[in-house]
Amino acid sequence: MENISLVGLSRQVALRRELDVIANNLANLNTTGFKGDAVVFEEFISPTANDQTFQRGADRRLSFVWDRATATNLGQGPLEQTGNGLDVGIGGRGYFVVRTPEGERYTRNGSFEINAQGQLVTKQGYPVLGDTGPITFDQADSGITITRDGTISVIGNNATNQPAGLRGRLRLVEGNTPRALEKAGDNLFQLRAGAQVTNLTPANVDLRQGYIEKSNVTPVVEMSRMIEVTRAYTALSASIERHDQLRRDAIRSLGNPAS
Repeated sequence: MENISLVGLSRQVALRRELDVIANNLANLNTTGFKGDAVVFEEFISPTANDQTFQRGADRRLSFVWDRATATNLGQGPLEQTGNGLDVGIGGRGYFVVRTPEGERYTRNGSFEINAQGQLVTKQGYPVLGDTGPITFDQADSGITITRDGTISVIGNNATNQPAGLRGRLRLVEGNTPRALEKAGDNLFQLRAGAQVTNLTPANVDLRQGYIEKSNVTPVVEMSRMIEVTRAYTALSASIERHDQLRRDAIRSLGNPAS
């Protein structure tokens, strides 16, 4: 394959990858606590291929584009009031901790519910952890209140003389570095290799009962970027096609000297 085709193909692969990321962002516009992604590109200089072959030793290395990584925007999403007492939005720092079959995972999705065993769980059924483990309610509990620091209390049941009480405090953590967490699927995060999390103290927690954090994806920006990437891909495809046509015309002319 000729060099121009190789360079063009590397750019097409990168654009296709970027388009997939943009499409995923748009598909999760209404996903609670979702964090948008962006592709990180890097120049790759070929150690062997050259863009000229007639000046031995003076040829320039071919430059390709490489989608090196996918970066996640961990910025705050807007808080939306729902009025649901089991919805909790995070204002500022921190991630909720949930228990999954693969171990502890972290999320900004505070849309919770109570399962048949009385445990506070995510929509996927993963138990939400407090400072001392899973948070469990009694059948007679009512009037669930979650304070700004994550403390959960309930109102007692007068019919059964059950007193009011505390049910724990939501555990919130943050990574020891800005990029300590990476996406693990299902709107969850996991620790990168070698990274750690630390528990946030009550003074550093700002929770809002009856709110959820919306996706931090900006629709207008993503749509504009999708149009830009699509146009770039189309223009590149047309350029490669024109080059191929010139090559075919040249071969046809050289193969027919009489013409």
